[in-house]
Amino acid sequence: MSAEKKLKELGIDLGPVSAPVANYVNAVRTGNLLFLAGKGPGSFNGKLGREFTIDQGYQHARAVGLALLAVMKAELGSLDRVKRVVKVLGMVNAVPEFTDHPKVINGCSDLFIEVFGEAGKHARSAVGMGSLPMGIPVEIECIVEVYEVPAKEKPAAKMEGILLRRREPFSGPRLAPVVASTGSGKSRSKNRGQSPISRTKGKRRKN
Repeated sequence: MSAEKKLKELGIDLGPVSAPVANYVNAVRTGNLLFLAGKGPGSFNGKLGREFTIDQGYQHARAVGLALLAVMKAELGSLDRVKRVVKVLGMVNAVPEFTDHPKVINGCSDLFIEVFGEAGKHARSAVGMGSLPMGIPVEIECIVEVYEVPAKEKPAAKMEGILLRRREPFSGPRLAPVVASTGSGKSRSKNRGQSPISRTKGKRRKN
């Protein structure tokens, strides 16, 4: 099942893409890789192990995953252009004693596998942070591989319905140039080597 159909089956509406909160862009593509900037769960703030439980952190990570899917779709036009999820980096704002960061980031990882299937399985890091921007509990970024769009074949150049071809050089035998002349061959042979004046003197005037 395609990723787009899976979204509909799950009843997920991605909604609009949130704007970057500082001087950067939501995604950068280089070659067949799309690098997505980190996203947070919105206006929630607090630390895991103090304001939020593991289950609450899991739901925040899932919400971040939805935000990342919205960016993918906005950049590529369709989630079906995603070939696979390559890498996920999950950052958890937690108290020093908190050690269940992987369980929190599973909220995003599980979502990607639900939507993309085997292609959603990825390499991952889940780390704890002393703080995150604006006090958000979770921030996640990821890298995805995308399918290339096949280039359209260019039509052959034509002029007035005739296919243009490169003119090939002539490779046949070369012919000697033809010199136009008047009179018989005998006269030309006889007068060959004489100047025009001597030929005139040699002629007799007829009465």
